[in-house]
Amino acid sequence: MTLKARITEDMKAAMRAKEPARLSAIRLLLAAMKQREVDERIELSDADVMGIIEKMIKQRRESIVQYEKGGRADLADAEKFEVGVLSAYLPQQMQEAEVAAAIDAAIAQSGAKAMPDMGKVMAILKPALAGRADMGRVSGLVKSRLGG
Repeated sequence: MTLKARITEDMKAAMRAKEPARLSAIRLLLAAMKQREVDERIELSDADVMGIIEKMIKQRRESIVQYEKGGRADLADAEKFEVGVLSAYLPQQMQEAEVAAAIDAAIAQSGAKAMPDMGKVMAILKPALAGRADMGRVSGLVKSRLGG
């Protein structure tokens, strides 16, 4: 079953179970997927869907920070719930040690020595870690390893 089909089935299950918050989060995801399909005239692959999910999670995390700064715990809690729903569709996150090993391997493979080589390292890591690690955090780790 494709990820897109699984999300559609989860939407139907949320409707049957009368879970409005979960249904809303899934519908937002399906709308974002449909928008991309229409805009680009493509059929989304599982990797494309994961990219959309990662982007939506990143947006929600940024919103959570802003809501908490503004003292709006109710809105922050709603965003946290949506992050939880969206995260369920991503593969299991890698452990710190696995991420560090992947970074070391990518640095060795690319022959990177300093910050100007960061693009080469990230080009190797992005497809390998997509959906399994926070790429913002990975980028920071690579930067620190290359002395940036």
